Amino acid sequence: MSTAVVVGGGPNGLAAAALLARQGVQVTVLEAAEVAGGGTRSSDPLMPGLLQDECSAVHMMAVGSPALAELDLARYGLRWCVPEIDLVHPLDGGDAAVLHRSVEATAEGLGADAKRWKLLFERPSATFDDWGGDIMGPLLRVPKHPLGLTRFGLPTVVPATLLASVFNTEGARALWAGTAAHAMQPLHRPLTSAIGLGLLTAGHRHGWVVAEGGSRSISDAMVKVLIDHGGKIETGVRVTSAEQLPAADVTLFDLAPGAVVEILGDRLPRRVAKGLSRFRHGPSVFKVDFAVRGGVPWTHPAASRAGTLHLSGGFAEVVANERDTSAGRMPERPFVLVGQQYLADPSRSVGDVHPVYSYAHVPHGYTGDATEAIIGQFERFAPGFRERIVGKTVRSAAQMAAYNPNYVGGDIVTGAKDIRQLVFGPRATLSPYGLGVPGMYLCSAATPPGPGAHGMCGANASSSALRHLSRAT
Repeated sequence: MSTAVVVGGGPNGLAAAALLARQGVQVTVLEAAEVAGGGTRSSDPLMPGLLQDECSAVHMMAVGSPALAELDLARYGLRWCVPEIDLVHPLDGGDAAVLHRSVEATAEGLGADAKRWKLLFERPSATFDDWGGDIMGPLLRVPKHPLGLTRFGLPTVVPATLLASVFNTEGARALWAGTAAHAMQPLHRPLTSAIGLGLLTAGHRHGWVVAEGGSRSISDAMVKVLIDHGGKIETGVRVTSAEQLPAADVTLFDLAPGAVVEILGDRLPRRVAKGLSRFRHGPSVFKVDFAVRGGVPWTHPAASRAGTLHLSGGFAEVVANERDTSAGRMPERPFVLVGQQYLADPSRSVGDVHPVYSYAHVPHGYTGDATEAIIGQFERFAPGFRERIVGKTVRSAAQMAAYNPNYVGGDIVTGAKDIRQLVFGPRATLSPYGLGVPGMYLCSAATPPGPGAHGMCGANASSSALRHLSRAT
């Protein structure tokens, strides 16, 4: 029987391990934390039963993931919950842009930009399941569905600021910029439209869903698949050198590139080590989770029914915030992402006390305290919010890195998603998962298609590992 070791038990490591185990490979996962899951862990630090997602929270890319579909996670207890409204982007003065799962309903709320929104998203979202798998691997390859991918892909190459120029209303421009800001890059750069278009198209197809019982339900289900197929997980095992690695036919690393260089050292070819060492990390996040009695008193009524909110004012403010954080400057009113997962999954609340998730985009390695800036953004669009807070937990950029070492400096997307790293991955190569050592692969979110609980980085690396095993037999 072939053997595999997976170092790191985040969603990509677990997906790789489970997919290998399903093919008859004997798999061992080595996870440094006491609980597997990486960014998909959930806990109740504020109040017993008040469930907070610790990082990854909304999963529009995961629900349609080919990897998760192959693992049949519903059989192992994973259930998706859809909010009534996907996203609201409040504006000063009481107005807001509202994103529904329905393209038609979203367009209706955008007034003069209705036709433009439908032109961008109606056809691609309707056919997303046909070609969506093509964006979940390396970009430099022959797609299986070139026509569908071309229709989607042409606008992705332009800067998000340029694509925003097709809209006339401030609501549409702000809604677009807020979603593109998930790339955590200056929005005037080429290819910054790619992530925004991907999230919006997938969301219009599947919704901005959450996992019932917290994001930990995703990793819990993958662990069950792995164990059901004979694999095992060893937690509390931090691998720091190659000497700690058990003998195996293939070894996969769900780690940041720098950690792989530290572990493998001279075993890596010089060109590979040099490329991985040049891997660049992007801006960080400062996370605050709240326990809120009675929910957030949003000014705009749709916000009280939305699973996700972007707090950053209008288009120009979003653009300025992303430019400043990338340049190392902390904005006075930062971009804040808010999650109200309990609206779709009421089991997360305790009575009338609800868990509210939030983080601000901050400069890489930010050492300040952004708590008051985050609360200020809530108060801007929900006056009286502060009085409803009955508890909060704070996780700074440094604490995010301690929680998950893959989040170097608090960078939760595992690397700056600029042109080079978005196209090639951690180094300039057509084989972004290979490490130049036979049987060794990188499978973290540093590789294509990047961050999220979709497991596709792990799935793509496991495919490379299986091809290696087939050639070796």
